[in-house]
Amino acid sequence: MDVQDVMISTPLIIGHRGASALAPENTLAAFSRALEDGADGIEFDVRLSRDRVPVVIHDATLKRTGKLDRRVDELDASELQQCDVSSWFGLVQSENKDAGTVPRLAQLFELFQQTNGLLYLEMKSDAADATSLVSAIVNEIHKAQIAKQVVVSSFDLNAVALVKKIDPTISTAALFEPKLFRPISTIRRLKMVDLAVEHRADEIALHHSLCSARVVQKAAESGLPVVVWTVDDVKWIKQAQRLGLKALITNNPAAMIRHVKECQTRSRNTAR
Repeated sequence: MDVQDVMISTPLIIGHRGASALAPENTLAAFSRALEDGADGIEFDVRLSRDRVPVVIHDATLKRTGKLDRRVDELDASELQQCDVSSWFGLVQSENKDAGTVPRLAQLFELFQQTNGLLYLEMKSDAADATSLVSAIVNEIHKAQIAKQVVVSSFDLNAVALVKKIDPTISTAALFEPKLFRPISTIRRLKMVDLAVEHRADEIALHHSLCSARVVQKAAESGLPVVVWTVDDVKWIKQAQRLGLKALITNNPAAMIRHVKECQTRSRNTAR
């Protein structure tokens, strides 16, 4: 295999909640770090604040990352922007006062508008609130004119379908995790592809334990690129190349990218 082959077959490296192994998850600090480390993009989570503004945070409450016993939907976006969600991880040193707080989706889009970075946006909502969240997210995508960089995903496949109904040009991904498919038989795994197609998804995003050659093959036959989450073992680079995966979502994009570069260097030396 020559250097060009290595470059072509290398999966995209996506930072899980930013570079969350090195900076507090889902903050502008983590997203900036992922960019600095050379990630091809980021994965992040979006919820609605009390005033119906899309904000970037994984949990429904601030207990874990903010040490605050409040729900996200009990606070306005301006209040969430005052919440420190970085101290639990470590001090965030930045000139940007918002680097370690809960960012608005609009702020994240602004950070990436001058880049080619991919944005894997996971929608987090109760089924009853899904329509409001989808509408708010699509509106922000339109305002930022950033649709070409965004892939909207969810475990709620009806929400994925709703994105396509509102705007068919926005890319979507169907998310799957093991607890939805137990026991994890081959038939159940292959059914994931059917569900993704049924809900008009453009990609399929699998927990690493669900990824198999047969699933990837069926997805390819259905025109669906496969993304795998969340992996930090560099051995997944070779696995991704073998299976033809589009991307790997990782907590430490720097480590993955470093391994890719080391492999490319070895290939160059071997080719001489």
